Amino acid sequence: MVVGLGNPGIQYAGTRHNVGFLAVERLARRAGVSFEAQAKWQAKVAKDSEIFLVKPLTFMNLSGSAVAKVAQFYKIAPHEMLVIYDDLDLPFGALRIRAGGSCGGHNGMRSIAQTLGTTDIARVRIGIGRADTRDDDAVGHVLGKFSEAERSELEKCLDRAELAVNHVRNHGLEAAMNQFNGVPAKTRERRNNRRPDKPETHIENKTQTSGDEDTSVRPNGNTPPPPRAK
Repeated sequence: MVVGLGNPGIQYAGTRHNVGFLAVERLARRAGVSFEAQAKWQAKVAKDSEIFLVKPLTFMNLSGSAVAKVAQFYKIAPHEMLVIYDDLDLPFGALRIRAGGSCGGHNGMRSIAQTLGTTDIARVRIGIGRADTRDDDAVGHVLGKFSEAERSELEKCLDRAELAVNHVRNHGLEAAMNQFNGVPAKTRERRNNRRPDKPETHIENKTQTSGDEDTSVRPNGNTPPPPRAK
């Protein structure tokens, strides 16, 4: 089961926080299947061959409720899931695949982990970067739409996310991590072109360290790799 996280409603369509929705929508289009709303699960579900694509219709911080209902009905275990969501602390366009671990302050992922009772859930994190302004503008950045300048890179990133999901399905999680956990070429180029007197600024994310702080936006240790997503 592949879950894309986002917020429902036209006002959130195409925002950075909804990049998980964009990823599973692309998977559905490529497979020629459509999402159907399931009120009893509070989710939209599409069936692609042997895999379910899920978009929770709860708001982000209640995503676990919808995911648990779909999983229970289809008897899908946590280790058979793959969750796709945005990450503020990854450079824009970067992709990271993990077998489990801390939710990094993301409310949607945290809700799923708390509801299912485990953090051993594979995930694909898509970097949306931080705003170039002060940290307290994070809300506007996360809930803002991608700029025209970002759209070309976004399309490439979504292409890579699609390839990554298919790689997990066909070759397993570890192989996918080895293949896709890198820095995008555009980001590498920006880093290499920095002036020597302007070193890269590192933003410490205390939430990422503890995993207990709540930094995602609301609209109102060694874990064995899980089997391929179902």
